[in-house]
Amino acid sequence: MAKRVAVIGAGSSGLTSIKCCLDEGLEPVCFESSDEIGGLWGFKEKPEAERCSIYRSLTVNTSKEMMCYSDFPVPDHYPNYMHNSLIMQYFKLYAEHFNLLKHIHFQTRVRSVRQRPDFSDSGQWEVVTADKDGQVEKHVFDGVLVCAGQYTQPIKPLTHFPGIDTFPGTVVHSWEYKDPDPYFGKRVVIVGIGNSGGDIAVELSRVCEKTFLSTRKGAWVIGRMVSKGLPLDMTMIRRAQDLIYCLLPRSLLNWIGERSLNQRFDHKLYGLQPEHRILDKRTIVNDDLPGRILVGDLVMKPNVQKFQGSTLVFDDGTVEEKIDAVILCTGYDFKFPFLPASLNSGADGDLKLYKRIFPPSLERPTLAILGLLQTKGPIMPAAELQARWATRVIAGLNHLPPADKMDKIIEMDIKANLKSYPCPKLAALQVDYIPYLDTIAKEVGVRPNIAWLLLRDPAVGLRAFFGPCTPYQFRLSGPGNWSGARQAILTQWERVAKPMKTRPIPEPSSFSLFFWLGLSGGAAVIFAIMAMQKKIPLFLRNPFVSCIP
Repeated sequence: MAKRVAVIGAGSSGLTSIKCCLDEGLEPVCFESSDEIGGLWGFKEKPEAERCSIYRSLTVNTSKEMMCYSDFPVPDHYPNYMHNSLIMQYFKLYAEHFNLLKHIHFQTRVRSVRQRPDFSDSGQWEVVTADKDGQVEKHVFDGVLVCAGQYTQPIKPLTHFPGIDTFPGTVVHSWEYKDPDPYFGKRVVIVGIGNSGGDIAVELSRVCEKTFLSTRKGAWVIGRMVSKGLPLDMTMIRRAQDLIYCLLPRSLLNWIGERSLNQRFDHKLYGLQPEHRILDKRTIVNDDLPGRILVGDLVMKPNVQKFQGSTLVFDDGTVEEKIDAVILCTGYDFKFPFLPASLNSGADGDLKLYKRIFPPSLERPTLAILGLLQTKGPIMPAAELQARWATRVIAGLNHLPPADKMDKIIEMDIKANLKSYPCPKLAALQVDYIPYLDTIAKEVGVRPNIAWLLLRDPAVGLRAFFGPCTPYQFRLSGPGNWSGARQAILTQWERVAKPMKTRPIPEPSSFSLFFWLGLSGGAAVIFAIMAMQKKIPLFLRNPFVSCIP
């Protein structure tokens, strides 16, 4: 009999977890609290408690070829950076293609996940759920995959702002923000300069009387498009570049990166210059932020010091009056109240996870948490590899190290990140993109052998090493290999170009190209001869003149 696995959540991590269970001969049962798949990317007019919430205009900042599932490319006619509605469409296509929907129980909330009395022997879990009518049901599962997301608990640090209780306007978190309509013609302050803060500030600056963006530490800002109009991540996330980063001094790499961004616009001049170096933290991806500052519709400000009614005082002593609204883009906490409190074994009662997946305190590794990480790259390929590994562990095909060894590795990983992220909870979330993917892929047995590819299949090997690290690389061989992976790598740039080829532009004929090359070359020779005509006789005569007595 197949082992039964509970999948909590039907978002991007939950969908691939269902498929990975099926691939490994497991029986998945997915519980989704909403009425549709998609998790984070499903737009709702009003935010729902304990769920992710996005604004209407949200467009992803990772390109389709880099963020897709490894055995299901995004349709070639989709834009390279997709609006949230298109991402939802992609999830539906994926779920239908692999017949996943029949395994999902919609409008069913998980109330608790607890170890069975015989857990040390069976590794089984008791899962209590409640459907939309409030009917409670108990289930027994051999494994649990938690795919509930990390953007469900908004942080509102109201106590950090003295006098905020005197503010007569509205104070909301970006989790509650939906569109700019309520702010038309108003004076608005956005607090925090993450990706959401940048997006909302740009959007409001087009309709507000004045928009202010307050930040304590600043940020490095880069657009989605780089040289020749290519997607940012397809240009920057490459194995060859990762190797160079390992070989060159970090200070030199910081200097090169910062100089490159400052050539686009001077971060200090625009009030964005951060305290940290560019490689220490993630950059903000925003195409329009500097332009809105340039035209004066968006004004950069330091940290808010205090509120005095509708007047805000900033750390530099400047004051802005008649503020109508404040939007807090101050991040999220992650909590899984349905899990046993015993799993929170970190120094501050946090959730410790080996390789950002497995709680080391469990006697049997039959529970995994997926997608709970932060990295300079798309999350979906990482979550998919996590699901491939976790399902193999639950199926008994892979094994984890002893608990004490896992604890040491967790502490080493946190310590390595503490310089850039002083908060241990945030430090634990950070992973280096390609090294992390390769680490998990090695456990699954699907890490691409670049040297072998260069020798046996150089067309793919060269693209895998020097080109973008697209997810298809992890389907070339090993468990779960996909016969279409090679072709997907060879045609990835065609899918990048496809949505932009909407206006026919004739290619220059080879005859006209060679004609003009020949004409220009001939003209250059003629001009050179004419220029040398007067110099040649002198050059020929001078040696002889010098020899005559």
